[in-house]
Amino acid sequence: MLDLWYSEYHTKDVRFSIKVQEHIVTEQTKYQRIDFFKSDTFGTFFTLDGLMMVTEKDEFAYHEMICHPAFATNPSIEKVLIIGGGDGGTAREVSRYPTVRSIDMVEIDERVVRLCQQYLPQTAAVLDQDNRIHLYFDDGLEFVKKAEEHAYDLILVDSTDPIGPGEGLFSNEFYRNCYRALGPNGILVNQHESPYYLEYAQEMKRAHHKLMATFPISKVYQFYMPTYPSGYWLFGFASKTLDPIADFKPELWERFKLETKYYNTDLHTPSFALPNYVKEMLAEDEAGM
Repeated sequence: MLDLWYSEYHTKDVRFSIKVQEHIVTEQTKYQRIDFFKSDTFGTFFTLDGLMMVTEKDEFAYHEMICHPAFATNPSIEKVLIIGGGDGGTAREVSRYPTVRSIDMVEIDERVVRLCQQYLPQTAAVLDQDNRIHLYFDDGLEFVKKAEEHAYDLILVDSTDPIGPGEGLFSNEFYRNCYRALGPNGILVNQHESPYYLEYAQEMKRAHHKLMATFPISKVYQFYMPTYPSGYWLFGFASKTLDPIADFKPELWERFKLETKYYNTDLHTPSFALPNYVKEMLAEDEAGM
């Protein structure tokens, strides 16, 4: 019997592979190729242009960490914008807060959302179950450009890598428009790539440089994501006024009584404590500003 494997090259000589039980569906849209697979270890997972996006087994780590540190810094967040996030996992985590009044989710490729609703309800079922969630199938860069000033308390940039459809979401113009669309205590959390492999590290530094040039407060925090290149991944935290460490409010966050699998208030502050090699990379970036 022939074995079927999904493989992704993390570098030219490093490959990550998962034995596949079933290749569920493949579809080419005008933006990208979408594939869904099923495996014993990771359950259902999907890829865009051959790159891993979400697995049933470890999606909780990414989706909790993109969302909850911001709410633990500002528990009063009411209006949220999600850029990307077509799998629905980020919207699912935001929707767990009863104090949130509206969630605008902007995904350029409608087929990502529809296929996730069909094959990955673990993350996407919430998208048609919560009337606070408003779906827009649009270019995130253009959407933010047209947004009203101070329209949002939180913007979560749940983007793909800065190639193809996600490229514009790592631009100076995009971050400046996000700044304008955020209220006085506004927070932006950005998918920040990985520091481990050179190509990803370069994108991490570029994103950090641009956020630092746009926001008064800009920090980086880390988490473990087993199916992403190197397993070590980062988010950028940028804000107009709130510092994720100095303004951290663990007691207020714990009042929400959310059951989580990854995030907790004990790891909030330590997640911003970075290894020396990452700090040195970011310091190089700062020196070049």
